[in-house]
Amino acid sequence: MNSYRPDTRRLLVAQGLRAFAYGFSAVLLGTSLEERDVPAWQVGLVLGATVAGTALMSVLVARYADRVGRRRWYAGLYVLLGVVGVVFAVAGSVWVLVAAALTGVLSTEVIESGPFTSLEQPMLASDLRGRAQVHGFGIYNAIAAVAGSLGALMAAVPTLTSEVPPQWWFLVLVPVAVAGWAIGRSLSAAVEPVGVDAGQGRLVRSRSTVSRLAALFAVDSFGGGFTVSAFVAYWLTARFDASPAVIGATFFAVGLLQTVSFLVAARLADRFGLLPTMVFTHLPSNLLLAAVAFAPNLATAVVLLLARTVLSQMDVPTRQAYVMTLVDPDERTPAAAYTNTARYVSRPFGPPLAALAQTVALGLPFVIAGGIKSVYDVTLWRWFRRVPLPEPVNEPA
Repeated sequence: MNSYRPDTRRLLVAQGLRAFAYGFSAVLLGTSLEERDVPAWQVGLVLGATVAGTALMSVLVARYADRVGRRRWYAGLYVLLGVVGVVFAVAGSVWVLVAAALTGVLSTEVIESGPFTSLEQPMLASDLRGRAQVHGFGIYNAIAAVAGSLGALMAAVPTLTSEVPPQWWFLVLVPVAVAGWAIGRSLSAAVEPVGVDAGQGRLVRSRSTVSRLAALFAVDSFGGGFTVSAFVAYWLTARFDASPAVIGATFFAVGLLQTVSFLVAARLADRFGLLPTMVFTHLPSNLLLAAVAFAPNLATAVVLLLARTVLSQMDVPTRQAYVMTLVDPDERTPAAAYTNTARYVSRPFGPPLAALAQTVALGLPFVIAGGIKSVYDVTLWRWFRRVPLPEPVNEPA
């Protein structure tokens, strides 16, 4: 990190702190609602409001963040995070929790892709140039994976003490929010948009490009919704009677491999280019995903899942760098926000359809997910392989 400029180092620290908090709170969110004896349908409302709020806030970021100023909006999001932490710690009404969740600053995932990242991506792109950009995004995602996993592990702490009500642990978000606010206020003017239309928060020249990318990313995320972690755990148990210890160890290994994958992706992008790295690592990972359905035993299924993980995450930092490089600097914030929102909006439709697919064959969701995501890869390659990038970051070494 010492080789990065001060703004990038600060953003990486903020990402690590927030990822830890999100890893902690994502687990705590479900367990605390259970401890409060909240009915299942109301739990669904809170979780649904969290996802809907993330999408809504990301759209607001796209439209207004550059006008207000990235640093101000970024610091403001952390103020909201602190307020939401207090609300979830002390509120007794589910409807108050729903209202707080609609602010969009919470996350149901250990690694989030919401309004914070929609601002961090263009700010990192402003501070990084050329090939340093994809390497920076690799470090950025690796930090999120490690910190988020540690946060999820620390979520076991509230179960070890009965003196403190579980929901009070949401107050952990408050010091993280204070630190994030301070980091946001300390960023330099270099992270702000530049150009003729700077601060307009509109897509003009890149509208068609971002619309196509958003549509493709929505398809990819929809396919991923068929095989969320909860379904994988359920399938391993139902198909092979896997123990919680085995499933937990598998998911821990998945987290480690994701971290390595983020870092290796940058090296591959240096050699082969951003788009080839995105497509030709992601496509075989989807074939491995479909093959999981036909695994004859638990060991084979776990090996296929881990092999798939090695390849499947390499498109994350390369995708982020690709979007930031493909659009003009003054359109980076709405480009990041709209493409992130597309992924968030489409993903929730996958799990209920996966449940229907299971009634036909238990492993069918793996096949459907692999097929949908493979269509995404092939279409992405066909649509964008001849689209030139304005910077040499996509040039092979």
